[in-house]
Amino acid sequence: MPWGRTPRRSRMLRHSAVGAAALLAASAGVGALAPSAGAAPTVRISVDAGTSLGTVPSSGVGLNTGFGDEHMGDANVTSLMKAAGVRQLRYPGGSGADDYHWKTHTSGDGSGWIPSNTNFDRFMATAKTVGAQPILTANYGSGTVQEAADWVKYSNVDKGYGVKYWEIGNEVYGNGHYGNGKGWERDDHADKSPREYGKNLVAYSKAMKAVDPTVKIGAVLTTPGGWPDKEKAPGDTADWNNTVLSIAGSSIDFVIVHWYPGGTTTADLLNTPSNIAATTSELRSLIAKYTGSRAASVEIAVTETDSVGSPALTSQAAALFAPDTYMTWFEQGATHVDWWNLHNGTDQAPTTVHGQTDYQDGGILSAGTCAGGKCQPPRDTTFPTYWGIRSLTALAQPGDTIVKSSSGNSSVTVHAVRSSNGGLNVMLTNKSPENAAEVSLSYAGFTPAAGAVTTVSYATGGTALTTAERGTAVAQTLPPYSITTLQLKPASGTAGAAKPSPAPTPTAAMPTAVTPVVSASGTIGTRAQAAKGVPVGHPSPSPSSTSGGLAATGMSNAVTYSAVGGLLAVAAGSVLVLRGRRRKALHGK
Repeated sequence: MPWGRTPRRSRMLRHSAVGAAALLAASAGVGALAPSAGAAPTVRISVDAGTSLGTVPSSGVGLNTGFGDEHMGDANVTSLMKAAGVRQLRYPGGSGADDYHWKTHTSGDGSGWIPSNTNFDRFMATAKTVGAQPILTANYGSGTVQEAADWVKYSNVDKGYGVKYWEIGNEVYGNGHYGNGKGWERDDHADKSPREYGKNLVAYSKAMKAVDPTVKIGAVLTTPGGWPDKEKAPGDTADWNNTVLSIAGSSIDFVIVHWYPGGTTTADLLNTPSNIAATTSELRSLIAKYTGSRAASVEIAVTETDSVGSPALTSQAAALFAPDTYMTWFEQGATHVDWWNLHNGTDQAPTTVHGQTDYQDGGILSAGTCAGGKCQPPRDTTFPTYWGIRSLTALAQPGDTIVKSSSGNSSVTVHAVRSSNGGLNVMLTNKSPENAAEVSLSYAGFTPAAGAVTTVSYATGGTALTTAERGTAVAQTLPPYSITTLQLKPASGTAGAAKPSPAPTPTAAMPTAVTPVVSASGTIGTRAQAAKGVPVGHPSPSPSSTSGGLAATGMSNAVTYSAVGGLLAVAAGSVLVLRGRRRKALHGK
């Protein structure tokens, strides 16, 4: 996982090239600007609206919520989630899920305080209000097969909730099997090997599907390129992924990874989505190897992701990272991506990132906590990451067709979607914190109408999405560190353009990234250099690492409700700290 892990009992959910005048004009909604002397070259964007990369998943834009978050069901919070287009909620969340007993609404030994308004039924009411599908994490660490089967019965037979997606455990591989002490994930099984998890996964699947044959069962995998991927502990004949899938491949419906790419700089962070294709390629190879003729129907779910491990968690860089991450995973065929987290809090003092305060908080809404003598904005204030995710509502709706697009320069990313009304939406992200970007756009399979176009944008310091008539379909100026979505109408007489055809299946080789490991002395080294133990948690990605973080929980594809990250709440003075997550942060209220 991203932030360094801490022992489970103490884990705290922890100028412009075109000149100032030109930038003011651009941000005010003025049309495309001519580049000034010395400006960067124009970035060429190509959109092939005739080549489909698949459809936008019905519940793909997901979010983690936790059983310790007593404010997840507040009216203003559910309204914000709904407005952001959140279609899936994950519950009970994070490592807390392997401590949580749904029937009694207790965690661990039951001594910790848990809000009464976050039990399963209240969570389902929240999901229904938001219009989100739930994805639930069964307690593998301290629970039983019978407990999980009873949950399916209560949910789908007794209450008629129709929950489809069920993860079996959270980051089960973090149970200490790979020599990192007791690890960060609770696992009371005497045998903590991938063989045992695979065997028990089959038992969970059999018992839960006996109650409701329509449920989908997810297997926890390690994220390719992230620790402990490819590791073998004494007595193992293969790594975690190959072992688990060789035993349980015929019993699962989706695989689960957690993706925390990190990066020592914001530029590192913003370049990491380009590695998602390689990660997906390896996952698809594993699925094909062990599920045979069912491979095409086995889904990939990213049930945790955010920018943790990088300098930016709530500032603009994280806001730019969020929609790029969601869309890149969707383009590669993932059916669910769940951001960590709704409310999180932190025990880290705020920092300054490119002139903007970053509260070092994994939530999209302020938890209102204080650290280092500095306090966050009032609870439920929207962080820039919220607006980054909400920007997706201007780009796509469930069922829209994702089409092929490319950028001539990595400083500007592009994603494009054919909307159900025949239009074409193009999201452009300028990753430079200082310079505006001139872009020229060309199209295949679509002829845009002439004249100014409607743009929906989010720029540094914004507190809302801004809609304006700006530029044309072929030329735009993008403010620094901004997200701009062009909403294009077809030229007269071209609305009946042919339906996009599927793109060839992408293939990509996995990068040979060096994975850092934390030694017993706390020193970070490479996997080859370190001894077998990673004390108390995962290493942060190395400066050169561009692969994903770690793997873990489930996902969802259909539409109903949705669940999210949960944690154990503990009274700590006036601050509610939720500690089910294994990160240096506070899940706060």
